[in-house]
Amino acid sequence: MTILHSLQALGTIPGPVALAIGVFDGLHRGHQEVIRAAQEHAAQHQGTAVVMSFEPHPLRVLRPASAPKMLCGLAYQSLLLERMGISTALLCPFTPETAATSAEAFMDQLVEHCHPLGCISVGYTWTFGKGRGGDIHLLMNQGQAHGFAVYGMPPIREEGVIVSSTVIRDAVISGDLAKASRLLGRAYALYGEVKQGRQLARQLGFPTANVRPEAELLPPFGVYTVEVEIEGRLEKGIANLGVRPTVENQGVAPSLEVHLFNWRGDLYGRNLEVRLGHFIRPEQKFAGIDELKQQITRDLESARLMFEQ
Repeated sequence: MTILHSLQALGTIPGPVALAIGVFDGLHRGHQEVIRAAQEHAAQHQGTAVVMSFEPHPLRVLRPASAPKMLCGLAYQSLLLERMGISTALLCPFTPETAATSAEAFMDQLVEHCHPLGCISVGYTWTFGKGRGGDIHLLMNQGQAHGFAVYGMPPIREEGVIVSSTVIRDAVISGDLAKASRLLGRAYALYGEVKQGRQLARQLGFPTANVRPEAELLPPFGVYTVEVEIEGRLEKGIANLGVRPTVENQGVAPSLEVHLFNWRGDLYGRNLEVRLGHFIRPEQKFAGIDELKQQITRDLESARLMFEQ
């Protein structure tokens, strides 16, 4: 995937440029519809669909205390976009200067740098520019003036609730990963690189991959059934999400210790997408290694039974 880092870089993209614009944390079902509209326009006009987001999240500049923890890191977002067929993304730097730019001036820059600007696709309620001065109506007026199409995608509802990153965050925090998966339109997963660990689990007879999740927002700590796609196969297993209180001191960063039932190979340095399934039990501190080993054995039995159901 090609990742651009400035509005000026849009001038390098073959036009007409079909922009899908938003803060696409989670890339949930509503985001997917916004992106799909841009893809369809690009396909119809032999152009290029570009997903445009902002880095950091605008609230981290405007109201840092209100900024949400992110559901997806940038590497996982790139992977998900590639799966959707997107080959180009723009991470627009969001600075105090960006925040002070009027909606009209922002639009002028997009029109100037795209050769040409074919369409803009956004969520219908999306606002932008200084003081949130831009909305779908301003976009439509600009589209008429400059000759580009505008798609304002209506919200998607699930069980009467509008699909949004906020609702998904609430589901993740509460541990309702089935609901999070429905709203995302895919299995809820944590993504990260396999790092070298202490190899204590291997010594106990349960080798694990130590995954450092990219996401800032994590579900409740504990033991889960998991599935991981490796070399075209979906491997089943079990994972502990947390800080390993039995064997670690306080202040350790959370990790995801993944044990796969039938995988025997080297995963160090790989990025894994770990799909979390059933919650087995909360993370807990045991009296010692022997008690921990006994509990892991019980957890494995519980996980295998859950997969059989």
